[in-house]
Amino acid sequence: MIARNARLAAALLLAVPLAAGAQPPAARITFDEAVRRAISRNTSVEIAVAEIQRAHALLRETRSFALPTITGNGVATRLDSARIQAGTGAEIQPRDSLTGNVQLVVPLVAPQRWVNWSHASEQVEIARLSADDVRRQIAVSAARAYVTVLAQHRLVEANQRARDNARDHLQYARARLDAGTGNRLDVVRSAQEVASDDSQVAAALVNLVRAQEALGVLVGADAPLDTTEEVELSTAAAEADAMREAEARRADLRAARGRIDAAGHVLRDSYADYLPFLSAVVTPFAANYSSLTAPSTGWQAQLVLTVPFFDGGFRYGAHEERSALLDEARVALDGALRQARSEVRTAFEEVRRNDLALQASREAARLAEEALQMTTTAYRAGATNELDVLDAERRFRDAQTAAATAEDNARQARIDLLAATGRFP
Repeated sequence: MIARNARLAAALLLAVPLAAGAQPPAARITFDEAVRRAISRNTSVEIAVAEIQRAHALLRETRSFALPTITGNGVATRLDSARIQAGTGAEIQPRDSLTGNVQLVVPLVAPQRWVNWSHASEQVEIARLSADDVRRQIAVSAARAYVTVLAQHRLVEANQRARDNARDHLQYARARLDAGTGNRLDVVRSAQEVASDDSQVAAALVNLVRAQEALGVLVGADAPLDTTEEVELSTAAAEADAMREAEARRADLRAARGRIDAAGHVLRDSYADYLPFLSAVVTPFAANYSSLTAPSTGWQAQLVLTVPFFDGGFRYGAHEERSALLDEARVALDGALRQARSEVRTAFEEVRRNDLALQASREAARLAEEALQMTTTAYRAGATNELDVLDAERRFRDAQTAAATAEDNARQARIDLLAATGRFP
């Protein structure tokens, strides 16, 4: 008895630091709020939005080559000596001189620059479509994380319920031993079952914390988040309609089509590489001296025509590259369409099978609970033994765990279906 009390006191002393260091409960968040915050705060979404801004910046850079430009130049010159006109002795250029000009260049005919401007505009739209696809992926991940937290709560409850049943049975076994109608072996077996259930509860709580932390990271919070509600997810009406809906609504497929259109336009506009370029150049100038051929102030205007006769084969290589990029975009879309159709078919089958599994696992859990009650009643009446009760308790715990897992699988399958058809988010 003294040794037992010493062990109990030591266990209590060890439990004090653990209880003191326990984390506060996680903040709660609704399903819709979790998805909304994930779409707006997740790191991947923020990077995708920054890519849109980058595409806008590249558009402005490309557009600048098709717009007028103004540049200024200033030159300070020091010669070894002033330049004197032979025979007259007149100074043509002083030893120290300053000259300056402002040059205005206006592209009048610039086909290549115009088509590049158009292509850059398309890249902005592609960046937007890509950002929509990233938002879709993050929303699906957030929804998965949310229902995972719900499932972990179910697993914790199932293991806690099994532990409570085991504790009740342990108390009854001890009461029988104290009354002289039981035996030490029954008490040891019951205590072993309680310890095993305590271990299961601890593992389930750890998994719950991990799920809450994962949800917090996806939502962009610097703390774990917990759920507040059950999630009711709808399903698509028919598989054929879902296929058409997926091809029309999914952000990844719309982005893939946008890449094909952009690549096709780039290839189509390759003719602009062979067209001449005409620009107007106006240059006012000023200097601190004048000569017979150069006044101190003035201006000049020019029309500059550039005809690309031969560029070493660059245009032909660029055409081949653009053609290959178009082929790659088409192949990527074909693959994405096949993948989308496969995901829709798989998701429908998952929903159907997981619903059946959920119904069966719930019935199994109900029967296991009923069997546990019957076995416990029979044990107390002396009609069965300790091993039958322990076996019933384990079966009940396993059935409860299987039911919680099946419930999570059913929710995950519906998320897969909504994502595959483009109806989520």
